[in-house]
Amino acid sequence: MTEREILIAAIIAVCVLCIASLIVAVIAIGRYRDLYRRYDLFMRGKDAESLEELILRQQEDIEELKEAKLVDREAMRVMNRNIRASIQKFGIVHYDAFEGMGGKMSFALALLDYTNTGMIINCMHSREGCFIYVKNVDAGSTYTPLGAEEKEALERALGYIKD
Repeated sequence: MTEREILIAAIIAVCVLCIASLIVAVIAIGRYRDLYRRYDLFMRGKDAESLEELILRQQEDIEELKEAKLVDREAMRVMNRNIRASIQKFGIVHYDAFEGMGGKMSFALALLDYTNTGMIINCMHSREGCFIYVKNVDAGSTYTPLGAEEKEALERALGYIKD
């Protein structure tokens, strides 16, 4: 290679570097303008003191929200416990306790919570009056024997029998 060819190659390399530097500078200027526009929008109408107040208010709001979250979480736990203890399942059977009395005025009603614990209310209607009996249910079973209607009401509450 001659001295002239080396000089031309060096000039071309410098020109390529200048063009690359120009492209990088244009991209950097564009990004700077975008960043400055966002900064100007953020700072518009605010000085350093008002910005500090804004940040402090935001911090206080965050702390209040954290406290409210804890209170709400505890309230949800209490509600969940109450819901599990409330009556969620029931089964009812209407029947004629004394043949010939008519009207199927007697009924057996099973009331159970989430754990299948509750009671069976048996109401027997006759001409002399109404007799009500209550039997406890624990985890879906009873310690006292059940009549056919009471057993059917319990099975309905447990979901073994569909209407």
